Amino acid sequence: MAETGLYVGRFQPFHLGHLEVVKYILEKVDRVVIAIGSAQYSHTLENPFTAGERLTMSKLALDETGISPERYLLLPITDLNVHKLWVAHVVSQTPAFQMVFSNDPLTVTLFQEAGFRVEAVPFYSRQVYSATEIRKRMMSNQDWSSLVPRSVASFIREIKGEKRLQYLSGSDKTSKI
Repeated sequence: MAETGLYVGRFQPFHLGHLEVVKYILEKVDRVVIAIGSAQYSHTLENPFTAGERLTMSKLALDETGISPERYLLLPITDLNVHKLWVAHVVSQTPAFQMVFSNDPLTVTLFQEAGFRVEAVPFYSRQVYSATEIRKRMMSNQDWSSLVPRSVASFIREIKGEKRLQYLSGSDKTSKI
């Protein structure tokens, strides 16, 4: 039987660290369900991109890397903000999976309590490959594009994501977009 893993993240934006985690997961399982969490949030400093934009970024990155679409499924998942019900909500929104991959303490705890096998994933230069750091760099006109796959950088420029973040932060004065 083919084994499927679950990887939950906000992917605000999808960066090279996320890509390395997906590659790692696909060494362990046949298929991965990538759950794009907090799908209902967008246009804030913490969640600047829509679920559709994050899904597009993720697909572009995986395609650019040559990962077969047969090996992954991208799904937006809204937050319930009720921890006791969250795992059941995720399970109801996704195909069956046998393993969960996460380092988030709450995610690990909730899925373990629900009886799932949970495996930690390696961090890849976490201080650099951090969506928070990337968003910070976008807001201050520093290099951020080297931290994401080329296709993701192009897409963010296309949707004027840098400008969106700068506007939301009130630091629009230095933008050249």
